[in-house]
Amino acid sequence: MKKIIIGSDKSGFTLKEAIKNHLIEKGYEVEDVGMYEHEEKRAYFESAKIVASKVSSGEYERGILCCGTGMGMAIVANKFKGVYAAVVESSFPAKMAKVINNANILTIGGWLIAPIQAFDMVDNWLNASFTEGFPEDRQEFLKNALNEIKKIEDENFK
Repeated sequence: MKKIIIGSDKSGFTLKEAIKNHLIEKGYEVEDVGMYEHEEKRAYFESAKIVASKVSSGEYERGILCCGTGMGMAIVANKFKGVYAAVVESSFPAKMAKVINNANILTIGGWLIAPIQAFDMVDNWLNASFTEGFPEDRQEFLKNALNEIKKIEDENFK
């Protein structure tokens, strides 16, 4: 997967731009859904909705959202079926968000995380795979857990 979608609000704009440039340098095709200029006015839920809908539809496998803390973006993104957005503030949880929870959207706080930290977080997440490194019985548990979560989604997302 070398395609990724990214978006931000004003508080996450500078971090989003840095992450976007980092991904492009790494050879990723990046769709930036905005904000496009620091002076632009856009609420966190607007960018989160665009990114989450494109991940939910399968157009993108993974997305990144940047706001002040990452929390508002995660709340919105997780309203979409099939979206597993994780707020992360360091590299190990970023990796484990994919390994354990199969997170397909990473949300990061521009008020909290320096670009160099974010690059490592994003790289760890993108290079991880679901259940990687776990023994077979634990992998089976994680796969079953994800199936149970999908059943909960089916019951609650009408």
